[in-house]
Amino acid sequence: MTKFLNKWLRKIHRWLSVPTFLSIPLMIFIRLTKGAYFTAPAQFEMVQQLLIFILAITGVYLFLIPYIVKGQRKRR
Repeated sequence: MTKFLNKWLRKIHRWLSVPTFLSIPLMIFIRLTKGAYFTAPAQFEMVQQLLIFILAITGVYLFLIPYIVKGQRKRR
């Protein structure tokens, strides 16, 4: 992949990690209190799952970048 795409994937991964990091403790709090204070809508859980899925995909790619580049260098 190009350096441009790598740069943007890193930015996307970083910026999506912030709301994901904030939403996980919030959901744990909601589940532990069993919705005594307020209940989370089902869409909130869907968004959280989507964020985690995107973070997993970009994280795996960012983890594999050095190995991919190393393999490309060996072929040349």
